[in-house]
Amino acid sequence: MFTYVLGRLLHLIPTLVGVSFVVFLVLRLTPGDPARQLVAADATEADVQRVRQELGLDDPLYAQYARFLGGAVHGDFGRSFRTRQPVTAEIGSRLPATIQLALASLVVSVLLGVASGVVSGARQYSLLDHATMVATLLGVSVPGFWLGLMLMWGFGVKLHWLPTTGYGSWQALVLPAVSLSAASVAIIARMTRSSLLEVLRQDFVRTARAKGLRPNRVVLVHGLRNALIPTVTVVGLQLGGLLAGAVIIETVFAWPGIGRLLVDAVANRDYTVVQGTTLLFAVIFMLTNLLVDLSYAYLDPRIRYG
Repeated sequence: MFTYVLGRLLHLIPTLVGVSFVVFLVLRLTPGDPARQLVAADATEADVQRVRQELGLDDPLYAQYARFLGGAVHGDFGRSFRTRQPVTAEIGSRLPATIQLALASLVVSVLLGVASGVVSGARQYSLLDHATMVATLLGVSVPGFWLGLMLMWGFGVKLHWLPTTGYGSWQALVLPAVSLSAASVAIIARMTRSSLLEVLRQDFVRTARAKGLRPNRVVLVHGLRNALIPTVTVVGLQLGGLLAGAVIIETVFAWPGIGRLLVDAVANRDYTVVQGTTLLFAVIFMLTNLLVDLSYAYLDPRIRYG
């Protein structure tokens, strides 16, 4: 197991280097000059050139990338062009809000998704099954930002039950978490239902039923655990999707997280902040995939990692 984990961690290095290079190159090829955005509207070309020199943007691209990569190895992503604060400090101040939103959305996704999938799979072709599948179809189809706006209008503007913006209370977390988790709930529910139906057709499930075990025990104990491996895979992928979706949802709800920081950095051509946040998202996504793979051995004792 240790050898397997060590090998997977070593494989992260070339992947992160590749991600950093692609992000670096795309930012430099995108139209717009960060230096010109930082100076006054009536600034001269000499002023713009001076800012470019201060930011190191007049160096060759290979020198800029080598400087960024060398600093990233030591955990230094440079300073924000706009605020002149270290990128790690900018990310650190926003990270708790994003973690709170992502974990709340993940909990909602797993609880509602697995529960809906189990109920739907255990009662195949029933009215409840059809209703669940229609609801999951809507969940996948509705854009998260539109759902967020509708929830703000309904529960915030009309009913005054929940705040439409803000941070720091559980009430302010409800609407962003529901908006962000809607698509994940639908995907997890459909995968759980499909996997559970396949497991319930296996011989060991028929044997458990023939022994006179209660239907709920057959489904939850014998069926669900064996059906969870595909679901766990989807949950791991959805965590990456939640981080990506948080970029939009945090903007809609003015949530002070990394997603909103990334949107502002892109709008202001703040290269260092964009590079730092993108690498952080890549690390979180890859470590999540590793944890998902390791969980397979717990769910299925037949799986061993050498």
